[in-house]
Amino acid sequence: MGIDHALPAMTHLTVHEWGRTNVHNGPGPSPSGAFTRSQANALLRAARSHPLANQSGTNILIDHHSEIRARQVVGVIAAPGCSLEILPKIDAVSDESNETIRTRLVSMLDVALGLKLGDGQALSMARQKETLLDILIRLFADRLLAETRRGLPRAYMAQEEDLAALRGRLNVIRQFTHHAVRPDRLACQFDTLLPDTPLLRIMKACVLLLRRHAHALETQRRLDELRFVLAEVRDIPVSALPWTQVRIDRTNRRWESIYELAKLFLKREWQRTDHDPKAGQGITLLFAMNDLFEAYVAALVRKALLGSDLTVHSQGGSRYCLMEEGEGGNPRFQTTPDILIKRHEQVDLVLDTKWKLIGRNPEDKKRGVSQSDVYQMMAYARLYRCRDLVLLYPHHTALGAPALAIKYRLAEGGERLKVASIDVTKSTAEVIQSLRELINQNLCERQL
Repeated sequence: MGIDHALPAMTHLTVHEWGRTNVHNGPGPSPSGAFTRSQANALLRAARSHPLANQSGTNILIDHHSEIRARQVVGVIAAPGCSLEILPKIDAVSDESNETIRTRLVSMLDVALGLKLGDGQALSMARQKETLLDILIRLFADRLLAETRRGLPRAYMAQEEDLAALRGRLNVIRQFTHHAVRPDRLACQFDTLLPDTPLLRIMKACVLLLRRHAHALETQRRLDELRFVLAEVRDIPVSALPWTQVRIDRTNRRWESIYELAKLFLKREWQRTDHDPKAGQGITLLFAMNDLFEAYVAALVRKALLGSDLTVHSQGGSRYCLMEEGEGGNPRFQTTPDILIKRHEQVDLVLDTKWKLIGRNPEDKKRGVSQSDVYQMMAYARLYRCRDLVLLYPHHTALGAPALAIKYRLAEGGERLKVASIDVTKSTAEVIQSLRELINQNLCERQL
């Protein structure tokens, strides 16, 4: 098994949402802190081909010739010879380091995607001067190596082999066609317990992909060890991986979180990993911050309401605003509230998340809340017959302390709208407690 230890020199740059990085368009190597034009073009191609992208890819990256600008996505775009890391713009005022912001992002991904990384190893690694891609690759390698040392899951596989003594059952057709004049050879069919399972084929495909993109020597060493451990597992192209054949049950439950990490690299439903064959199988892990913030809040709201008679429904509305006139009129303009909180079948609270830094202009009486967001909440109040609504934004330094909680009452009605903020820089337990208090306050105020 050949191992390529030498990796070409790479240009790694980091920006924040809406940030810019320079592009060197002239001859010769690019100066420090800039991509060459060919590198920039490779990153732009990767952005255009990603499932999150619009037709031109300008909702991910914009080419301004002498610079490229990131939009409201976070993650990593890796292309031959270069990679661009995009971190969230959590606070426009404080001067947090990239290591700190990366730690916040890893925590949000852990919660939103159910990776079960915990606050220990994952956050410790995130504080190091490594990119998000480096951190996730190392986490995958560490976890997979720890599990393989506990033993590989195996399954019985059908085997065929010509042997001197009968093993299993005789393949009569092969015996009398191929071994008619060889009575010393028996065409045997038997089952053998092997590690070549659908789950481990996915693990091996992920190991082989990540080995091409790992830069830390220790991570490379661990991935090489995994290649040796999984030598009996067949190599399967990413496009042919047996996802539908994998079943996580009580017999392999300990592999669940590793399987989720592999899906993060190889396949995601709402955030997909792009593999561009023209780019040497580059990795592009991108997350729309609006979607990530919504999934993060929804996961923590579920934890906050455990043990209560309230249920949480993410993207669970789907009622229509309008119906065409006439018999059998078709519904039009479907709504999808981010989070519905129900008691039995009654909607008690509509919670909509917005990844926007509001309140940066102290003279703005509306605090930066957009007219369209308010109209949207008014429609939800009517359609879902709900009297309590919350617009939830990320908290930041300019909003002051404590977290934002502005109460409004809808004109010509008794519905109430609260504009609130949640501090994602706090620990998971603290955010859960803040969400529990926010929801309970709304429900208690209704009863007064």
